[in-house]
Amino acid sequence: MYERKVLPFYMTYPMPMYYQEEDSIIRDLEYLQQMYPAQAKRYQKIISSILDKLDYEGSMIYDEYPDKWQIYKLSRDILDRIKREEEKNGTQDGDTPEKWEWLGDMVQILLFYEIYKRRHNIKRGILRF
Repeated sequence: MYERKVLPFYMTYPMPMYYQEEDSIIRDLEYLQQMYPAQAKRYQKIISSILDKLDYEGSMIYDEYPDKWQIYKLSRDILDRIKREEEKNGTQDGDTPEKWEWLGDMVQILLFYEIYKRRHNIKRGILRF
């Protein structure tokens, strides 16, 4: 018939091992972000400064399932800010629609990585998804 099995101690609380694995993933991601090209690093700093303003309890970036259209709008706002800064600094080289389309895709990818990093940051002390 039914026989109760006793679980070993290390199997009853598997979560600490999960967090250690996730911390190593975040460290790897941060290390790889340090190797971005100079232009991508500049955009990453802009994205990070904007997300610092959105980094509060209850922010849309911490929703269990963030709204696709809000994140798309946020990436468009970031792209507009980058355009304004490049116009102000006069660093436009080859201002073509293809460049801005490609740059928009790169901003979205960098934004997703930064949101991922913030959602899984153990120093925040909130529940992680």
